Amino acid sequence: MGRFAISELTTFRWSFEEDVKNYRAADVVAIGVWRQKLADFGEERGAGLLEAAGLVVSSLQWAGGFTGSDGRSHVDGLADARVAIQTAATLGAKCLIVHSGARGSHTHKHARRLFRDALKKLLPLAEERGVTIAVEPMNGDCGSEFTFLNCFDETLALISECKSPALGIVLDTYHWGYQPALFDRLPQLMPHLALVQLGDGRQPPRGETNRCPLGEGIVPLRDLVQALESSGYEGFYEVELMGEEIEATDYQELVCRSRETFDEWMQVLA
Repeated sequence: MGRFAISELTTFRWSFEEDVKNYRAADVVAIGVWRQKLADFGEERGAGLLEAAGLVVSSLQWAGGFTGSDGRSHVDGLADARVAIQTAATLGAKCLIVHSGARGSHTHKHARRLFRDALKKLLPLAEERGVTIAVEPMNGDCGSEFTFLNCFDETLALISECKSPALGIVLDTYHWGYQPALFDRLPQLMPHLALVQLGDGRQPPRGETNRCPLGEGIVPLRDLVQALESSGYEGFYEVELMGEEIEATDYQELVCRSRETFDEWMQVLA
């Protein structure tokens, strides 16, 4: 259970303080911190609360938007990302999740150059502070408003160009787990995986995100976790669930059920 985490996006309605309290009550040992909730609570207070609760920070989410698609300039995006790297270091976060931003009005080539240049400016600080920047590719039918990185080939090529030990990949199973080809790609992805996010859905992602509790959708999560473990993955599995179905559930029940389901999968592998 030492590698199981919950993203605060999963319990959207809870406050930062409620997340910490209820995760620990459910024997969850790690938390994916959402920057908005942390800011509302106070960064210094939040760091102290996490330390007192004994919660490890599996990720800090998120920084990015370097293409200007969210209304911020490229320079503003860089400034915010530098702050996020410092916050991640303060929390001892295992990684900082980064989204490139949408392509917007740019050509794909220009958007890619903006993101690559941003990474090259941020990586020295990340290396200095001991923070891994974890780039998250997303399915183009669902995540194009957050990133133009809609395939693994381009993501891997970008990482190869940057040549930094502080740069990795987030694998979100909601976006990619339903594709049988993912299992064949694991050997290529494995050396770069900074975080695996566990998400399930009743149909392939399209339009607005609508996830379901682990094990109730079409993503072969148990087989995927087994394949990841067999391939040598040693990082966190962070549950990230959101959408109409999740919003209608009881959060305490959802957290406990997610932990129990993951525990069952890991016991099979033991």
